[in-house]
This record gives sequence, structure tokens and C-alpha cells, in this order.
Amino acid sequence: MPTTTTAPTNLKSLTKQLRLDIIRMIEAAGNGHPGGSLSIIDILAVLYEKFLKHDPKNPAWEGRDRFILSKGHACPALYAVMAHRGYFAKADLLTLRKLGSPLQGHPDRLRLPGIEFSTGSLGQGLSVGLGMACAAKLDKKEWKTVVVLGDGELQEGQSWEAFMAAPKFKLDNLIAIVDHNNGQIDGPVKEVMDIEPLSDKLRAFNWDVQAIDGHDLDSIQKALSCAWAAKSGRPQVLVAKTVKGKGVSFMEHNIAWHGNAPKKEDADKACMEIEHGR
Repeated sequence: MPTTTTAPTNLKSLTKQLRLDIIRMIEAAGNGHPGGSLSIIDILAVLYEKFLKHDPKNPAWEGRDRFILSKGHACPALYAVMAHRGYFAKADLLTLRKLGSPLQGHPDRLRLPGIEFSTGSLGQGLSVGLGMACAAKLDKKEWKTVVVLGDGELQEGQSWEAFMAAPKFKLDNLIAIVDHNNGQIDGPVKEVMDIEPLSDKLRAFNWDVQAIDGHDLDSIQKALSCAWAAKSGRPQVLVAKTVKGKGVSFMEHNIAWHGNAPKKEDADKACMEIEHGR
């Protein structure tokens, strides 16, 4: 039976390498979204290393947990993790957004095995995840569904329809993770369309809510352990406070790096900072 890990992993070292991969693949592509990819990489690393049941050699394995990156523009983070886990060769990361590459600018399930749902149009991922979680309940299956959403994405009304529906169907096998980096392409989330008080709103929708530091690897693991074990009859959500562009000083909290690829000079500087931990 497939397992989540093949060997003990130093998560801190892994996330450093994954950040380097993100910078280099976006540099090679000449476009992409570094800010939001760097803000979720710690969460994705913990998920794929410690929690998700998945099999890179058999991506369609029926017993796998389902993962949806609803904020699909941050796919460089997902691709970096998938390459590390063996879904494809790491050298293929440098084909990001190239013609004919399976690594499209947004995840495409028809091109890349291991992608559950093609995302890019924001606001849809949680609804699809809800459907998957319902299917597992109806079929009496044990696998989980995990959905990562952006905070700006929560300005989409469809997200709140899904937040409202999930408790009705007692989907404690559904885990949502909000990448709360407070930045979107048009500016700070609180200025574009404020979503606060977010945790209170989600509790009012009858979700079990945990607010965490989305870059603290221990906190992420503890929160996911709690969500994974839940038998409350309520869906689970982690509101992860993160930093857009985390790990690179000139990208952190800087909206300009939401969807702007670094040139070689900036990429070299970013990689040096990541390697030496600033």
C-alpha cells in the first residue's frame, strides 16, 4: 500500500530547496506568480510529506486523498512538491509555462497526472472539494479532501456557498486551508474587499476553525493532525497567516511580486537569501 513518505524528511531543508525551485522555474518561464507560491510552500510540503495518502507511481489510486489547489496561479509551489515526490523529473520544472509542457500556468488535470481538478478561475475549488468529500461519505470511503484557497479568492461568492453547504452534509472529511497572506493582484485584501473577521465568520458557518502561523512547520503539523482526526461532523478549516513572497526580503509583503517573474539578477539575489536564510 502506498505511504505518504519513503524516508524521514528534514522539512526545513526541504522547504528551502522547494523555494529555490520556485524561483528558478518562474525565472526560466519569464512569467508566473512567485508571491503566492512562496506563501504556501511550507503548507504543501507538510501535506505531501506527512499527511496525504498518495502514490506518484499510480496517481489514480482509488484510496488516495484528494488535493485541490483552488488558487491555481500558485501552481509553481505544487509542481515543486510533486517533482520532489516523484510525479515527474525535477528537470521538467524548467519547462513551466512552455508550449507543450504538462506544467501549465495553472494546474491542468488532462496534462499532468496527480492533478485532481483544473483550477485557475478563482472561487471554484472548494465547491469541487465539497463534491469529492460528499462522494467519499456516500461510498463510505476513508480518504480525505483538502483544498487550499487564497484569501482574495474568498471575495468570490461561490466560496461562501460551499462554506455554507459543507456543514449541512456533515463533511468532517473536508479540510480547507486559507492562505491568508493579505495580498492580491489589485492590492491588500483588506483594501480591495475586506474579509475580516475571517475566523469568526467561518465559525458562524459552523466550521471547526484553527488559526495558525502558516510558516511554522510544527504548528502546521499539529493543526493538520487535529483536522485529520476530526470526527465532529463539521468540516475543518485552517486559517494560515502567511507572508506573500516569504523567504525573499524584496518580495515579502510586496504586491508587485504577485505575478511578476524575477530576472536573473533578482533570481540570483533571491536564491542567495533563501540559501543563507537571510
